[in-house]
Amino acid sequence: MDIDFCLQKTLWQIVPPALTPEAGRAQLLCMSLSDLITRTALPFDHAKGDEIAAPFGLQAGPVRDLLTGVAGSSPYLAGLMGREQAWLAGALQHDPNQVLNDLLGRIQAIPLADLKPGLRGLKRKLALWTALMDLGGVWSLMQVTTALTLFAEQALDHTMQLLVGAEAERGKIPGHSEGGPGSAGMVMLAMGKMGAYELNYSSDIDLICLFDQDRFAPSDYAEARAAFVKITRRAMGVMSDITSDGYVFRTDLRLRPDPSVTPVCIAIEAAERYYESVGRGWERAAHIKARACAGDIVAGEAYLDRLTPFIWRKHLDYVALRDNDEMRQRIREHKGLTGSFALEGHNIKLGAGGIREIEFYTQTHQMILGGRAPGLRQKGTVAALAALAGDNRVGRDVAEALTDHYQAHRRVEHGIQMINDAQTHDVPKDADGLKRLSYLMGEGDVDRFCTDLSDRLRHVT
Repeated sequence: MDIDFCLQKTLWQIVPPALTPEAGRAQLLCMSLSDLITRTALPFDHAKGDEIAAPFGLQAGPVRDLLTGVAGSSPYLAGLMGREQAWLAGALQHDPNQVLNDLLGRIQAIPLADLKPGLRGLKRKLALWTALMDLGGVWSLMQVTTALTLFAEQALDHTMQLLVGAEAERGKIPGHSEGGPGSAGMVMLAMGKMGAYELNYSSDIDLICLFDQDRFAPSDYAEARAAFVKITRRAMGVMSDITSDGYVFRTDLRLRPDPSVTPVCIAIEAAERYYESVGRGWERAAHIKARACAGDIVAGEAYLDRLTPFIWRKHLDYVALRDNDEMRQRIREHKGLTGSFALEGHNIKLGAGGIREIEFYTQTHQMILGGRAPGLRQKGTVAALAALAGDNRVGRDVAEALTDHYQAHRRVEHGIQMINDAQTHDVPKDADGLKRLSYLMGEGDVDRFCTDLSDRLRHVT
């Protein structure tokens, strides 16, 4: 993806609508980080916060307060601030969007031999910078999730370019002695939150890997598939292997057709036949947010266009909706998320009144109505709620309330994950854990924080 385009995307989300892109860019570049901070984290551990912030040599003010609060409440981010001290000191002097743009641009310079340490080093910086912009109120929720998603898709695309190119040079891709996935017809589809630019700090990235069988003679099909399967496995290792430098993103390929028996990369034609013949309701729902994110984007989007009759049916398929709801219930029961409500330990994603409830409500309406109303085919949850309200399919007050709760829940989810870089959605169970989370999110009154969160969960339920 073009780096200038990425910066333009983030700028369009930050610049107020009344400004032209040029005026907005000029205004942003004239503003310091201190001017852009609208809220700040509070230090749970004052001594730790002061210890980590001191080397930056900042005078009292919004930036110093932000660093002290973040370091004093998140052990994970405090560790990143210490490890990336030299880089962060320089980044704090620049426009926040340009810092993101620089990190994205550096992905393309990583050679094949350095992919793992190179991407992990950039991911550490991205995680730290995005967290600071989030906790400082500099970026909105959508800007935060977009930054994380842009990094994921560009890391995947660059990895694919290098790995496909290397296999082509070795003569392992029939008829392709050079070039990347675009010429060879390999593409990765982003599913779920990645497809909608909604990644959180500890998201798995759900992918389906495909290749265009029509680029190869029938006699070369097996050899080409073997090469793409090898490339896919190597790419997933680059992203998810845990090394001394950490990891980039955990990856999940299980949304592909019949994952128990199919290889990790399959032919586009085979995937189409599967969905046309035995595709299930939950697979339709999974494709609402699907988009081509790496490799041959044109081939990937053409494939998704051909799946439109499967994803967006013109008749009302209540059996598929019932199956979807039953799957959601089975997940909650499997994870022990049913029963009486208690905030301590509550799963903000899958539990009652959580993120998944809002997503399910939104996607159910899309699946029922989207076949005959193309304007409702939005990938993002907030955009879909707005479209449903704009088309008078749900009440505007309902859409606005769910949007507000969704964004608040996602901020809490991010805070939970930022504390220890944990893949968790559970609200802390003990008093110190709740206080740490409340302080990280800038709320010094823990009782008020807990009451507000409980009220939101109950309102969604």
